[in-house]
Amino acid sequence: PGPPVLSPSAGALGLPSEPPQIQTPSREAEEEFYCVKWISWKGERTPVIMQSENGPCPLLAIMNILLLSRCFQVKLPPQKEVVTAEELMAHLGDCLLATQPREPSEGLQLNFQQNISDSMMVLPKLSTGLDVNVRFTGVSDFEYTPECIVFDLLNVPLYHGWLVDPQSPEVVQAVGKLSYNQLVEKIITCKQASDSSLVSEGNGPPALLWSLRGCWSPQPHCHPLSPSPGLVAEQFLESTASQLTYHGLCELTAAVREGELSVFFRNNHFSTMIKHKGHLYLLVTDQGFLQEEKVVWESLHNVDGDSCFCDTDFHLSHTPGKEGAAAAPPDHQRQQRQVDQDYMIALSLQQQQGQEPSTLSDLELAQQLQQEEYQQQQQQQHP
Repeated sequence: PGPPVLSPSAGALGLPSEPPQIQTPSREAEEEFYCVKWISWKGERTPVIMQSENGPCPLLAIMNILLLSRCFQVKLPPQKEVVTAEELMAHLGDCLLATQPREPSEGLQLNFQQNISDSMMVLPKLSTGLDVNVRFTGVSDFEYTPECIVFDLLNVPLYHGWLVDPQSPEVVQAVGKLSYNQLVEKIITCKQASDSSLVSEGNGPPALLWSLRGCWSPQPHCHPLSPSPGLVAEQFLESTASQLTYHGLCELTAAVREGELSVFFRNNHFSTMIKHKGHLYLLVTDQGFLQEEKVVWESLHNVDGDSCFCDTDFHLSHTPGKEGAAAAPPDHQRQQRQVDQDYMIALSLQQQQGQEPSTLSDLELAQQLQQEEYQQQQQQQHP
């Protein structure tokens, strides 16, 4: 069974609408096609499946991993420029069948047949959206759903970075080991209980009383000035609407192995991710970059969305975005170049000091950048 259906009042609370719900694939979705971008990857001409519209599409994230890793010998014709969702799912089905265990054990074979049956039921949903429900306790923690069988069979890691900072005990206690759906239900329940209890008291408007008490429900252990667990949980979701926290980014960088290809889930989107020299990068699959040969990877080094484009060898790329160079004003271009330059300076500083890239936080990187800029200014003033 799928996760609990959220109450309509979740929208009224202004809560995020994640995670995506199961969608029934339509005929149009099955006939959807994608452009193919050919890149040079580890000395070979390799296809990357691009995405025309921003959406979940875990099918592309998984297929691009299989193409880049060259697992199961997945190959496309050398001149292939367009591929359909049906073709991709056929390739994926072949890969799933290739996971059959070599041992003749009857138990293993029966388990494999059941897994294949389950995965074939899930396969059509890969081109629309999967039921993914994160837990906030670890980068690999998800509520297990039937859709997870595809990742398990293909040995494709699935990560997220939406974690609670252990240095925030109130949030840790309020969120606990709940999944996203369970946490939203908890918030709604607390809100409804609070409204009911405050109205029954008849001492004034619920909003005013709540602001004075700081609690949603008159619980004995709740101090009049301390926020209730429901309020703490709601504030956590609102303050981490990007679905990537600093603690999550640190844990993610530590958990992903060097050179490992994986799927990263964030904001209702599945991306192909890799770790290169201690840093995380996301594969650029936006169709707007189809003709941009030097835009292959996008750095994932902070929670605010600022990133740098890199080529297939992870060298910084100054290629303009899909709007083109003319669309970006000169000031914006200079600003972007400065951001890219600052990022590369931070990386070089780490290498010069012999530090592991993953040991520095964004704050420490920013402090190093400020120090470097100050030294540059001093050198210019006193040559």
